[in-house]
Amino acid sequence: MAMNFDPFRELDRVASALLDTRQGPQLMPMDLYRDGDHYVLSADLPGIDPGSVDVDVDGQLLTIRAERTMRNVDGVKWLAHERRGGSFLRQLSLGQGIDTEHIAATYENGVLTVTIPVSERAKPRKIEVNAGATQQQAVEA
Repeated sequence: MAMNFDPFRELDRVASALLDTRQGPQLMPMDLYRDGDHYVLSADLPGIDPGSVDVDVDGQLLTIRAERTMRNVDGVKWLAHERRGGSFLRQLSLGQGIDTEHIAATYENGVLTVTIPVSERAKPRKIEVNAGATQQQAVEA
């Protein structure tokens, strides 16, 4: 088996592992777009057990939590150990005009997709314009 050893990459990995003082949740990368009458949020969560993914709505705050647990392998010599375990957290303020009762989520191939529908009140609508007839009244003296 051929292995390439890059001492600078290894030094960078060790330095970031030692100097990374963040003990809290990690940020998950996401995309968000509007498609017609709903928003679609796609968040990368590779290697996450679907049972650990939690999507909550509290008022206008959408919270996504997930946990990646790493296998503990004893008695092995690691050649590379770059993937980190831990918790992931993302919170979004939904604002007005969202139908929070019908938010749906799916997890497939390491991607969490949350569909957020726009409420009926917030959808664009056409307002009918009525032509009013002007009536003239005769004034008698």
